Amino acid sequence: MFNQLEILSDEQNVKLNAMRSYIKNLDSVCVAYSGGVDSTLVTSLAFEQLGSKAIAITGVSPALAETLLEEARSQAKWIGVKHLEIETSELDQESYSTNPKDRCFACKKELHKHTTYLSKKLNYKIVLDGVNLDDLGDYRPGIQAAKKAGVVSPLAQFNITKKDIRDISKALGFPWWDKPAQPCLSSRFPYGDEITNKRLKMVEKAEEYIKKGGISEVRVRCQGSTARIEIPKDQFQKFFKKYDFNELVYYFSNLGFNCTSLDLEGLISGKLNR
Repeated sequence: MFNQLEILSDEQNVKLNAMRSYIKNLDSVCVAYSGGVDSTLVTSLAFEQLGSKAIAITGVSPALAETLLEEARSQAKWIGVKHLEIETSELDQESYSTNPKDRCFACKKELHKHTTYLSKKLNYKIVLDGVNLDDLGDYRPGIQAAKKAGVVSPLAQFNITKKDIRDISKALGFPWWDKPAQPCLSSRFPYGDEITNKRLKMVEKAEEYIKKGGISEVRVRCQGSTARIEIPKDQFQKFFKKYDFNELVYYFSNLGFNCTSLDLEGLISGKLNR
């Protein structure tokens, strides 16, 4: 059992203990594990309570940045849980590549086609994911695809919020507790803008360039051949001082972007849903 290193609120302790008890009473679980803070908490508690009867599965596609896949591998190793990777093929489907408003439904349908198949094949009784209470208030068509596949969301079930997840992860000593949220790379494209392997790689490399300069939270939104950089407003001064704009524009141009700009509104998660 993970040692609790920091005090949680009474409400958070109740939620944590309820989720531990729920998982403990399951026979075996397969966790849809992206490496984000949410699904990593579910994975950690599943391994804590069930040991070898818990397994983590990560869907690998061009929409998952390589650095995030490496982090997922590292975290799984830290936890000690068995970690499998599966290649998903959502880009081959028009219901995904044409980037309709319900693109995430096609993505999760493809992912859970594999997770549910593997869970049955390997004799794991139930598939869990990292959907939390706050996610239910956002536009997330992928949640419906998961429900249709029979996937259970224990964080949402026990009213665990994003703040709770970070507080609990910190209290349990998880070094990734403050890891920035990193939605899949396809979220950088406005609905209706085609998603291709090449365009995903452009965005991935552009964001890596910004991160290497010391700004860890960044989205490079791509519309046509235009790149719009979103970073937190409190990082603007660092951005202006740290980066040589001529070099940045030259690098982005070589990736295939014809125009590069900074969004003065700052980083807003889910902005394209507006």
